[in-house]
Amino acid sequence: MDGTLVDTEPYWMAAETSLVESFGGTWSHEDALQLVGNGLIDSAIILQNAGVDMDAEAIVSLLTDAVQESLRIQGVPFRPGARELLKDLRSAGIPTGLVTMSLRRMALSVVDLIEFDAFDIVVAGDDVDNPKPHPEPYLQAAALLDIDIADAVVIEDSPTGLRAGIASGAVALGVPHIVSLEGVGAHELWPTLDGRSAADLVDLFDRRSSMTGATR
Repeated sequence: MDGTLVDTEPYWMAAETSLVESFGGTWSHEDALQLVGNGLIDSAIILQNAGVDMDAEAIVSLLTDAVQESLRIQGVPFRPGARELLKDLRSAGIPTGLVTMSLRRMALSVVDLIEFDAFDIVVAGDDVDNPKPHPEPYLQAAALLDIDIADAVVIEDSPTGLRAGIASGAVALGVPHIVSLEGVGAHELWPTLDGRSAADLVDLFDRRSSMTGATR
């Protein structure tokens, strides 16, 4: 969600900076980059190590509240082409799921702001035992969609998320935003979703399937 569907990473970074500074610490842009795509508890532990004297669950709740408030005040900055691609996937009858390490309440608040029924299912950070880069979130999504994960395309903007998609057995598409995805192992990298359609994803899946079949 964050960075692929919506550009909320600046909201998260601002909330993290404010929190660390409230405990007398410092939080740089480089510090913030190491949290991109991580599970929230993992991120909370990093913030604790930066001097935030709070329980991990409390950190997660506070940051989520801060980002939701930013969304209410500043609006939801959807990434270029994301909503349009979702709409085309729906028109094509292709099942879609949102897999995010944000809390479910945060994910649903963003989904509710899309002007059409964009997703069949949502898997959030508090729905799984093992966050990305573990494949569990994507495997759970495939089970909820009642599909084989090998028949899925995962779209990710972070190395952590991309590794989860690759490990799950899906076709993994990287669309970099704040951090580079070079060398992570994506099956393909697109610079943007802008101008992309359901047919482009079907073509990507068919090409990857052909290559896999040729090596068997």
